[in-house]
Amino acid sequence: MLTRKKFLGLTAAAVAAPMVIGTANAATKITWKSSGHGPASDPSQIYHDKLCNAITKATDGRLTVKPFVGGSIVPAYQELDAVANSVLQMCYTCPMYSLDKWKAAGLISSRPGCLEGEALRSWFDFAGGADLMNKMMEGYAVMTMPGALSPLPQEVFFHSKVKIESLKDIKSLKARCMGDGGEIFKRMGAATVIIPGGELYEAMKRGTIDAFEYSTLASNWNMHFNEVAKYVYISASRAPSDPQVVYFNKDAWAKLPEDIKVIVQALVAQYTQDQHEFLVADSIKAVEKFRAAGNEVVRVPKEIEDALLAEADKFYAEKSKSEKPIFAEIYNSMTKFGKDYAMSK
Repeated sequence: MLTRKKFLGLTAAAVAAPMVIGTANAATKITWKSSGHGPASDPSQIYHDKLCNAITKATDGRLTVKPFVGGSIVPAYQELDAVANSVLQMCYTCPMYSLDKWKAAGLISSRPGCLEGEALRSWFDFAGGADLMNKMMEGYAVMTMPGALSPLPQEVFFHSKVKIESLKDIKSLKARCMGDGGEIFKRMGAATVIIPGGELYEAMKRGTIDAFEYSTLASNWNMHFNEVAKYVYISASRAPSDPQVVYFNKDAWAKLPEDIKVIVQALVAQYTQDQHEFLVADSIKAVEKFRAAGNEVVRVPKEIEDALLAEADKFYAEKSKSEKPIFAEIYNSMTKFGKDYAMSK
């Protein structure tokens, strides 16, 4: 497995590697299948596909990575299981979709009190985050690596049909809310459900839910959510970042020639960062797009933000005591890094 130290030593070599890749180990021909987790219009799926195609091109077809849209190979949110079972060799998905296996996965995800994008990627790449995630997944046939996390900007707090002006409104809300955030909102009185992103538009039209969280402003504009929810509630309190991670099947990774490993890791780091920067810029533009479409873009009342973060603190204090030690290890590492990061600004 490539550690951060090895990656730093190998990345420079990857710049020249694509120019000679066709002549090195030319007989090696490997085909992988990789899946994103979203519909074709989701920027995360688009960047997943770009990454797969870039790997194929940079290796001159020695490693061909065939991209698949979320839900086309296995049901949505089961991509990581497919990687572990060698149905896929790679996937790009949200850590929180693995809460059924590891409760600590929700910590490295869209959660209340999580690190903001820049800090999250720094923690993952340079402060042991990737190593902790691999430690969490020990015994499972998947792995990740430094550079494989795209933090993304903060998520939309909620797209909603109804006004959300007080804690009373939270208690009467039927909302799609995933991961730890969903559990915390339940504790605050909301009725939360799990619905795949590609089904949210219809769920809102049918009245199954009143509101939902999904992703960034830029991603959500492309999903046409302006058509099914009048209110766009903004706050970094629920999900300061919207991280997604590239995962690999351990055996498939181990079988790659070393020069291809270098190229794959360099391209993964490039495209995850590119997606983050694109969505930061595009989310700024999306605010005016939502407003022009007749939506109200509204800041979440401080009363709700404070209550959410207070409930999150209680939730994670309880989990740190009741879950496996890796939970507290990850939580404490992220919390300390966040405090140190704030002090350095």
